[in-house]
Amino acid sequence: MTQELGILLFTAVSVAFLHTLFGPDHYVPFIVMSKAGKWSTIKTTWITILCGIGHVGSSIILGFVGIGLGIAVAHLQSLESIRGNIAGWIVIAFGLIYTIWGIRRAYRNKPHTHWHPHSDGHIHDHTHVHSEEHTHVHENIESPSMTPWILFIIFVLGPCEPLIPILMYPAAQGHTFNVVIVSVVFGIITIGTMLTVVLGSIAGLRLLPTGQFERYTHALAGVSILLCGVAIQFLGL
Repeated sequence: MTQELGILLFTAVSVAFLHTLFGPDHYVPFIVMSKAGKWSTIKTTWITILCGIGHVGSSIILGFVGIGLGIAVAHLQSLESIRGNIAGWIVIAFGLIYTIWGIRRAYRNKPHTHWHPHSDGHIHDHTHVHSEEHTHVHENIESPSMTPWILFIIFVLGPCEPLIPILMYPAAQGHTFNVVIVSVVFGIITIGTMLTVVLGSIAGLRLLPTGQFERYTHALAGVSILLCGVAIQFLGL
């Protein structure tokens, strides 16, 4: 390994880790949707990995196209900025729509009590929710959800801005091998950091007594994604 490649790899690892860690959009959606949708660990892992591949892969493809066409870094970063703006608004829209749906679901799932008198004079009560009572048997079977696909589209559109200049430098030197290695390392660190934060946070949430908030998990997930989108769009996170 040359000194130049070593510096590039160190930069790629550092930037990928920090970019992911300080970008809540890289993990918050998976944490809250996994909790709200009661995803298994395996399902959460695969969705996170696939979205991470789409996120990094789209920027890598754009970078290679730019390299092939000789497009300047500034122009590629402008294009990434446009993609980021579109992705930010999609996250906001998705969060808002999901929040409204979650609030409606929580309202319909409001527990209420029925009193039942018996012939012997005893009276008892029981609490239930209509949404569970009226659920048909076939609705209990897990069906494909659009949520993972929406997340995947958002992450494909969401740019990895720091990757472009890291790719363009070795490309400018004519080192194709370095470009490939940097791309692979950047992707592995990004996805690895995403998985670590997502699975660690979910494990931590399982230790908390969240039963009383069960009705509101979808609404809270929507609010979290909405705030995440606002942070991306207006705070530059």
